[in-house]
Parts: sequence; structure tokens; C-alpha cells
Amino acid sequence: MSRGDWTRRNWVRLDNASNIFLAARSDSDPKVFRISAEMDHDVDPVLLQKALDATYDRYPLYHAVLRRGVFWYYLQDSDLRPRVTGDRQHTCSPIYQADRRNLLFRVMHHRQRVILEIFHALSDGTGALWFLTDLVTSYGALRYPEQPTSPDPSGAGPVAPDDLAQRDAHTPADESAEPTHGLVADSFAHYFRRRRRHEAPASESDFRNSRARPALGVPRRVGRFFHLPEKKVYRVRGTRTPDNRTRAVELTMPAHDVLNLARAEEVPLTMFLTALFFESIRLSAGDLGKARTLSASAPVNLRQFFPSTSPRNFFATVRVHHTYGESADDVGTICKQLDAQFGPKVSPEALEKTLRQFIRLEGLLVLRVIPRPLKDVILRLINWGNNRGLSIAVSNLGRVSLPESVDAHVGRMLFHVSAARPQICVMSHAGMLTISFTSPFVETDHIKEFARLLTDRGVAVTVAAARVTEEELAEAAL
Repeated sequence: MSRGDWTRRNWVRLDNASNIFLAARSDSDPKVFRISAEMDHDVDPVLLQKALDATYDRYPLYHAVLRRGVFWYYLQDSDLRPRVTGDRQHTCSPIYQADRRNLLFRVMHHRQRVILEIFHALSDGTGALWFLTDLVTSYGALRYPEQPTSPDPSGAGPVAPDDLAQRDAHTPADESAEPTHGLVADSFAHYFRRRRRHEAPASESDFRNSRARPALGVPRRVGRFFHLPEKKVYRVRGTRTPDNRTRAVELTMPAHDVLNLARAEEVPLTMFLTALFFESIRLSAGDLGKARTLSASAPVNLRQFFPSTSPRNFFATVRVHHTYGESADDVGTICKQLDAQFGPKVSPEALEKTLRQFIRLEGLLVLRVIPRPLKDVILRLINWGNNRGLSIAVSNLGRVSLPESVDAHVGRMLFHVSAARPQICVMSHAGMLTISFTSPFVETDHIKEFARLLTDRGVAVTVAAARVTEEELAEAAL
């Protein structure tokens, strides 16, 4: 669909995953995440604005504003244009405001960093990474015009290697060199409600017909949608930051050193880091008391198994846990236990089964006719119940590959997320792995233990922390 075809009638209902972000957002966790790229020079804001204008035109989804209907939230296109600003707010500060009609993302710069922050109801980490890498590539073309550009032929932007093969295998050969990313029907509906996997992915024109069909039946156990823990789960508590700003601490280290540690344990990097996170929580707590089970959630990019070039949310969450005192508690044993839980849960068959149950629940007639404010209350209660069974969260965007024309000018890439509990976000570029800790609490003892666990294993770790307390902010103002 061309730009000229856009009208005020273009809208799409929020997908299954995004509704929970509306219901669960809070002052300390506004459901905003940040992805940053560090250039090899101080960012030119004029060129960044030109790059943003060009990138924005290729992402009609990002033109959307969030509207409230009687029964559901929905995204509607707008004529708003984004403006590049300095990084004047604390990381992951709120974006969506119910009483304002505003864009659901912002682009900022600070010294060498190009920063993208997004309200999670608009897009997930992979979709946001497509936008940021397209933005940085456009900026690089303006900053270094003498270098040839090498756009991603799929137009979906550079992504982690695991995703590239999946996307390349499903990009039509005659697709335009610069397709847009519009208000497409959500991929959850495409794969888990209306169509079968072998059918073509949803097109942009599908969204007008994307209304939910009545559910075929009532899920046998609604309790499945609650992650009720079998054992008492340890929950990290602490002193909340004075103005609910997110406590963010960045750890940077050579990527291959940490990968070698994970390979030595014969587990994926995400499970190795999760085991270290569990151990750092246990060490900082001193005594877990009766709640000796630690539980973590990790998002899984569904595009790996169900091809989609939609930048909207398309992920599932998988949980793993370890109970201290029941068996060996060394990091190696915990790694293998977590990997044994994680692997079977991320097979296409297991994910499809779980997600079809969620879609069926969403389509229940009784839920469809409930007014949106009441749905928010129900979703908030579900989220509250699920949170009681979680200790931490781990999110890994993997190794990022950028077009050759700009890759040499980008150093570290970083990933932050507002958090209701301690969380780490991981990504790597240019041989550097960044692990960003975020938390609603002031305390950083678990972060010190995490860094010590790595340095004890021979990894050189650099630490940078944002100021959050009154004393820290006063010191920075001097």
C-alpha cells in the first residue's frame, strides 16, 4: 500500500501480547524499552533528524497513535512527525499518555549514542532493532556519503544472524527494495487463530478484516493462563527509587570470553547468564529463607519458527527455575537444569500449543463483550498473579549484524527495559557484549555479585551506572 492510500480509517486492533502492556504498566514500569547504538563520533542531530525522516516514512506502523475503544485498544495512523531530541529524561521514562494523542516512540542522541525508546505495545525488541538499524544506516549514509550503501534487500533491517536466514527464506523475490512496515494484521492471529502455517504471511491489506472469530470452545483449564508456582518463589525486594525512575547499570565485556564460558558448560548464552543471575541473587540475599526457588522469564522471538516481517509484537515468554538445596547448586549444574527446561518449551510445537490456548481465551465471547476498562482489570490481575511466581527476567537480542557501510562506525549496542523486578537485557556488537541491569530498586548488591562472578572467571568487565538517588543526582549536579 502506498503512502497516498493512507486514510484516517486505517486502524488495527492491538495484538494478543500488547494488551497486557496497557493493563500492566505502572509508574515504576511504564513498559518502555530502549535500544542504543554508539557511533565513533558525537552524533550530528541535524543529520540524525534527516535519517529519522527517511526511516519514519518506511515504517507506517510507527506513525500510529494508541486509541481506546469500548471493547479494545487499537492503533490508528496519524500525521504526526517525530523530532530528534537530546537525552533529557531518565532511561525508559513513560511514553504513552492516555489523555494525549502522541507517537509511541522517541529518538534521542547523547554524545556518541543514537537512542530509540519505544512503548512496548507498539513493537517488540526485534521490530525495534529493525527500525534502529535502518535509522543508523541512513544516518551513516548521510555522515559518510563517500561510502557505498548496502541496504538490507528485505527492507526489514539488519537483524541477529539467527533471524536472517529465517527472513531471507520468506522474502518474495520481487519484493520492493524499500517495502514499508505498516499496520499489518498481527502475526499471532495469522498463525494461531485463522490460518495454518503453510499459508502466506499476513499482508498489510489483511488488517481491515482482522476481527476475531468466535472461539470454538472454552479452554479446558483457564488456570493454565496463570503461572501459579508449585513452590514458594523468592522475590527480590528493595528500596524503590525516589521518583520511580529505572535503576540502570551497564556491564560491558568481550563477547567471546563469555561465549566460551557458556560453551564450556554446553548451554546457550542466555541460560548461562540466567544461572549467573540466580547465583548473584542468592549471594546478595545471604539467606533465601523458605523461598528457595528462583524463577526467570525469557522472551522467545517467534519469527524464528513462524516467518513474519511484521515489526509488531510477536514473541512468547518461557519460564525456567531452580530450587536451591534440592541438588547440587554450582553454576554448571544450574545451567544444565535450566537448559533442560528451556529447550522443550521453545520447540515450534510447544509454542504453538501454548499460544493457540491464549488466542482461544482472547476470543471467548464472554471476554469479547466485556468493556475494555474491565478487561484491563482482569489482565492486571492476571499479570499480578504471574508476577508473584517470578524472581527475575532475562532478555537476549543476540549478536547484531549491521550493513557493511555503517558497521565499522558503530561500537557497542545497548538494550534497557523498564522493570517491575530485577532484569537483564543482553546484546552484542563489534565483539563487545553488553548486559544492562534494570530494576525499580536502588540496591545494586546483586549486580556487584554478578560482575564478580564474571571477573572471577577471567572476564574483564567495565561498569557504568545511571544516578537515581537524591545523593547521586546532587553529586552529578556539582
